[in-house]
Amino acid sequence: MSDRVKIMLMAAASLLLVALFVGVGLDADNYRYFLSRRVPRVLALIIAAVAIAQSSLVFQTITGNRILTPGIMGFDALYQATQLLLVLVLGGLSVAMANVYVNFALSVAVMMLFSLLLFGFYFNKQQAGIMTLLLLGVIFGQLFGSLSSFFMMLLDPTEFAVAQGKMFASFNNINGELVYLCLLPLALVVTLLYRQHRTLDVFWLDRDNAIGLGVDVKAVTRRVLLLIAVLVSVSTALVGPILFFGLLVANLSRQLCHSYQHRVLLLASSLLAVLMLLGGQWLLENLFSLNTTLSVVINFFGGLYFLWLLIRQKI
Repeated sequence: MSDRVKIMLMAAASLLLVALFVGVGLDADNYRYFLSRRVPRVLALIIAAVAIAQSSLVFQTITGNRILTPGIMGFDALYQATQLLLVLVLGGLSVAMANVYVNFALSVAVMMLFSLLLFGFYFNKQQAGIMTLLLLGVIFGQLFGSLSSFFMMLLDPTEFAVAQGKMFASFNNINGELVYLCLLPLALVVTLLYRQHRTLDVFWLDRDNAIGLGVDVKAVTRRVLLLIAVLVSVSTALVGPILFFGLLVANLSRQLCHSYQHRVLLLASSLLAVLMLLGGQWLLENLFSLNTTLSVVINFFGGLYFLWLLIRQKI
């Protein structure tokens, strides 16, 4: 089966799941209310799926390693530390926590500021390699994780309950206008990434060959990492951190499609991510009555898949 047919099948299945989410249970009396609740949730799932899939896929291309995701840069840990610090300093009922727009803006601003500082420090070093940047990300991730543990020790039970709701990905309580606000940056970044697809194809030949073919590796890496930071910041601030989802989607899409071309892989990974999130959420709601959250299921199976990748590659 060709990659084009696979992509068409995934697109059709995604449209079917969207129709199930939006259309099942509607009638002439309540359709306005249910559409106002369901459409933003579906859009949030799609935004998170596309952002995580494309950022993880391109990050693996830039680093040349299929077991790495942007999570190694510490964005998830920074988001959690930010939420805990806001609760600790301002309180669980403060504007920064109660107002979704303020919380979203603060979360994105903090993560983007961190990425700019980290990338700026890295690219000012003449001899620094990408592994140096990854090592810095791991160190900061551990630092933010330790700060989160410390902040949790200082919270009282009521404030801890408020903060805990921000620690895990959630698709049930999403502000509709916040979702629509994320559509513009997502569309802009996805377009910019797609315009880089030929250059990203060359990165598979390794750094030296890419330079020999006329690619400004440092400039491309800087641009792509900043675009990745935008995608990760928006998706994390919108729905919360999903640890292993990017690893799952990026590697499964590479196994599903036999092409090395990023114009194919970007589309395939996005559709696969939409299928997994929409399908998983629909199954949880209709078969398991929401007895668990989708992020817990993804992290469980993603962790098992990560271990399988390590064993297979003998790392």
